[in-house]
Amino acid sequence: MARPKLLIIEDDVGLCNQYRWAFPGYETLFAHSRPQALAMLQREQPNLAIMDLGLPPDPDGVSEGFATLEQIGRVAPELKVIVATSHGDRTHALRAVAGGAYDFCEKPIEIAVLRTVVDRAQRLFELEEENRTLAQASVQAPLRRIVTGSDSMLKVNRTVERVAPTNVTVLLLGESGTGKELLAQAVHELSPRARQPFVAINCGAIPETLLESELFGYERGAFTGAVKQSIGKIESAHRGTLFLDEIGDLPQPLQVKLLRFLQEQTIERIGGRAPIAVDVRVVSATNVAIEEQVERGRFRGDLFYRLNAVSIRIPPLRERPGDAILLARFFLNRFNREMNRSLRGFSEAAVAAIGAHAWPGNVRELENRVKRAVVMADGRLVDAPDLELLPPEGMTLDFDLRAARLRAEREVLQRALAYSNSRLSQAAKLLGVSRPTLYGLLEAHDLMPVRTVAAEDEG
Repeated sequence: MARPKLLIIEDDVGLCNQYRWAFPGYETLFAHSRPQALAMLQREQPNLAIMDLGLPPDPDGVSEGFATLEQIGRVAPELKVIVATSHGDRTHALRAVAGGAYDFCEKPIEIAVLRTVVDRAQRLFELEEENRTLAQASVQAPLRRIVTGSDSMLKVNRTVERVAPTNVTVLLLGESGTGKELLAQAVHELSPRARQPFVAINCGAIPETLLESELFGYERGAFTGAVKQSIGKIESAHRGTLFLDEIGDLPQPLQVKLLRFLQEQTIERIGGRAPIAVDVRVVSATNVAIEEQVERGRFRGDLFYRLNAVSIRIPPLRERPGDAILLARFFLNRFNREMNRSLRGFSEAAVAAIGAHAWPGNVRELENRVKRAVVMADGRLVDAPDLELLPPEGMTLDFDLRAARLRAEREVLQRALAYSNSRLSQAAKLLGVSRPTLYGLLEAHDLMPVRTVAAEDEG
């Protein structure tokens, strides 16, 4: 098995020699400047990098190091960069982490500590690479817009592919949020009717008094307010597909009229007398146990059997192993683009929380939680609290002391800003640091307040 590649971006030849023997489990590559590093990235595509901020032509400063880090983030965002900083140079280290570095290590380098950081970064890279592979596989799933890697959902996809070219009615059974409408659209798109209308109506979202006119339409003067003729949903779907969502909520009187339409393929508008021939394929869906509704007399058995030529049961998200995190990454990428964010993925705690959650709202709940997290997340990774989830009980604790210090430092800064009403002079006194040091910390944690220095001085 090929060893993972570790890129060392360092102009100190002696330190490069030290790195060369320090990582026997890795294939070490070396670059001594930004151009060399970028060329090596393109040619070798390493997993990890250790980078000194003091690179030529600014070996005594950090400008070239930060410019290199920024460019790496653009060309290889999946690369895990560990920044080497001078001892006690906390401001630059925090700025590097805020700018996309995975972690930092202080000079003089302690090899044992650095090995631990590198190994942790490699494990995270492997996890993200596995998820990228799954995401790529999901793009090749049988049905467009259906993101899945689970056997149960792939079986549903294959069933849809088989029934779509026929003209049989299809009944989709599944909990709310499992993607019934997406599958109904897939039935339509894979059928000979694909170029004709796909018309959807939610039978549970429209008041009973209006539902009949929505389905069947009405003639001018049929009732008060009917000032012109209106075409109903069934007629609008002529030669196409009609999707009846939440069919279990259809009132009994309309069940009779719908059954007559399915038997005769004709309708009458409200207030009309002439039958109208309509060629429509019907796909329906429900999130209730409709067989029980039939047994209790709440849903007509003859209508049920008309709608149920083929039934497809959609598994809930909790019964689709691996799909929750796969979908979460799909939604993260989508909302990153839509909201112009650059979140890199999910923390280990977030991945564990996603895997442990029961997802009663299924894919719709997952989509909403990820959308909120993209809006609210402060760091480079989405964490479990961003999703409003808790890591599972018994989860291995995170003993990364440096990460814990960074979190604690950020929390203290936020409290000091709140207590001082964002007056930086007062906040610096509360924290026991100078104002320049406070500026550096705030910039590193991306916490610079809206209040300007001038406004503060005037206050």
